[in-house]
Amino acid sequence: MKYKKADEILPERLLKELQAYVSGELIYIPSLEGKRRGWGERTGSKEYLRRRNMEIRSRFRQGSTIDQLTEAFCLSYDSIKKIVYSK
Repeated sequence: MKYKKADEILPERLLKELQAYVSGELIYIPSLEGKRRGWGERTGSKEYLRRRNMEIRSRFRQGSTIDQLTEAFCLSYDSIKKIVYSK
């Protein structure tokens, strides 16, 4: 999220109206409902986890044990178990 100065982007009348509610404070203005990105879409985290989980499932189907997968992916036994038995 990028910081912007209100007096540089808002019309003066809107700025004065906002100052009646909050003056000298930081406020968060959420994105419009249709414009929001899902979790991890901007950074690529969501795609990374999807591919990692596919790899875990593939190795499990090929015979790797949950213990072997916990070592290979540095995840807990329960985390691997959830991944391989989901879907």
